[in-house]
Amino acid sequence: MSSMIEPFHAIAISGLAHQLKSEGRSVIHMEFGQPSTGAPRAAIEAAHKILDNDPMGYWESPALKTRIAQHYKETYGVEVAPGQLILTCGASPALVLALSSCFSPGDQIALARPGYVAYRNTLRALHMVPVELECGPEERFQLSAARLAALDPVPAGVILASPANPTGTIIPAGELEAIAQVCRERGIKIISDEIYHGLSYVEPARSILEFEPNALVVNSFSKYFSMAGWRLGWLLNPPEHVERARAFMGALFLTPPSLAQHAGLAAMDSRDELEGHLEVYRANRTLLLDALPALGLDAIAPPDGAFYIYADVGHLTHDSLEFCQTLLRDTGVATAPGIDFDPVEGGHFIRMSFAVSTREIEEALARLKPWFATRERLAT
Repeated sequence: MSSMIEPFHAIAISGLAHQLKSEGRSVIHMEFGQPSTGAPRAAIEAAHKILDNDPMGYWESPALKTRIAQHYKETYGVEVAPGQLILTCGASPALVLALSSCFSPGDQIALARPGYVAYRNTLRALHMVPVELECGPEERFQLSAARLAALDPVPAGVILASPANPTGTIIPAGELEAIAQVCRERGIKIISDEIYHGLSYVEPARSILEFEPNALVVNSFSKYFSMAGWRLGWLLNPPEHVERARAFMGALFLTPPSLAQHAGLAAMDSRDELEGHLEVYRANRTLLLDALPALGLDAIAPPDGAFYIYADVGHLTHDSLEFCQTLLRDTGVATAPGIDFDPVEGGHFIRMSFAVSTREIEEALARLKPWFATRERLAT
């Protein structure tokens, strides 16, 4: 099963982008889902102080866990104990920790298609079986309670993502509540990836914990907090699962970097700066949604949150990887091919990240407009 792990093609696109940049080309990086901004100023200042005064070591910050628990109370009205939190080296280890401590090899885990490539690959690496449910425009590219209720056989678990990668779609509160109810009735364990929380443009994303306190929640400082390179995240567990998850954490990962934990604590109270980033993304989103239809890209997943545009280019290509490579070579604009997120239908989708500066979005559109104008439509 692990031999079926597929490459993350956006990494190859990024490699080509950096090669072109080394050759003197101007490149706009819209291929990766990471903010172009750095960590908040307070986080960097805290890190400098620790570097000067603390030798550091294996450590899990009680203060940071307490502050994250406070965040759940303030943001979602949910009471969690600091002890339910396990700090991790980003969301990816948190996902591995959740899956490995909850499920066994051979277990079937449901997830939406399109979805983040690492879900499928991590499940296969752990010898579990991804059950990918096609979710198209009619479903707003998201799982529904009805789809989960109809599954036969019943999966052991489900991975939810709201806002989602690559689409940015948010599951409405009523649907999230219905999903929680179906999962309780059918004994389906929920893992909710809430890494894009805080990045919403239509309505705030709701935490699964508001509807199902026994769900496991994955989150990270990489997106809203603009700290992707610091490798800091967390897994929030139901109380009865903490001891088992902590045993896996100690065996697999020990602790996240001490320096990142000190910085993360300072970042939690840098909201004014971080909300400024969100307003930049909001402006970038508006620019793209206004301009892309004139380029022929009018079939776009609703980007309710996160910082992505997932656009259908099926009228121009069925090979999104080659399309993105050609687009990059011709224009210097790097995007991600849809096959990373959907191995079946992704050949005619691309994903653009708008977590860059507004100036870069404007320049990207100036380059894309003439390029798309020369592309020939495929015969129907």
